[in-house]
Amino acid sequence: MRALRILLIIAVILGALFTAVDRVAVHLAEGEAADRLRASEGLASTPDVDINGFPFLTQVLGGFLDEVQVGISDYEAGAGEDGRTIRIADLRADLKGVEFSGDFGSAVADSATGTATIAYDELLRTAKAEPTQVAPGITAEVVALSDGGNGKIKVALETTVLGTKLPKPVPVLSSVTVVDGNTVRVRADALPVLGGVEIAESKVRQITDFEQRIDGLPGGISLEKVQAAEDGVEVTVTGKGVRLAG
Repeated sequence: MRALRILLIIAVILGALFTAVDRVAVHLAEGEAADRLRASEGLASTPDVDINGFPFLTQVLGGFLDEVQVGISDYEAGAGEDGRTIRIADLRADLKGVEFSGDFGSAVADSATGTATIAYDELLRTAKAEPTQVAPGITAEVVALSDGGNGKIKVALETTVLGTKLPKPVPVLSSVTVVDGNTVRVRADALPVLGGVEIAESKVRQITDFEQRIDGLPGGISLEKVQAAEDGVEVTVTGKGVRLAG
């Protein structure tokens, strides 16, 4: 009986030691993976990397991680062919089935899902944020974007009629969608009346409607769907064969 008790104590001690070593190893691996990802993507700051699953050491021996979660703040994505960029305030990705080399010099995930949040003031840079003539004596410009509820964006148009600015911006409820896996499109659901004058649809849509291209997301992930939220637009991102390093 005493021998059994001793064996149980030894087993508990060894289990605790293994767990401690395993947790230290995963912490070191997360730091190394974060540094590799920062270098490969040219990030301004070190991303958050969480390696899930226990035990970690057995996953390392197999060169395969079940799940890795990555968080990147203030990511500068490409916004077209003229060198412009757009800042993604928060990018989160859940990576499944990650194969990696021993030094994390290369790592490829079988699949990835996540979200990217773009603030309204950042998206506003793409809109027609300067006075544009839509009819004789009438100009309009987009001055703000905000959450319109039910996944819609509210576009605020500032209108000037014969040199006099209307007292309040004209609100326009708009749908936001993903096009071709790399573009966010904003399109008015119904055309507003500006200055009490009926204006040609094409003229109004030059102001209310716009698109924002988003290129070069980490590992080649792409946009899947988008909706308006309180602090900006939330984009669902997905990918297959996502390369994290190497």
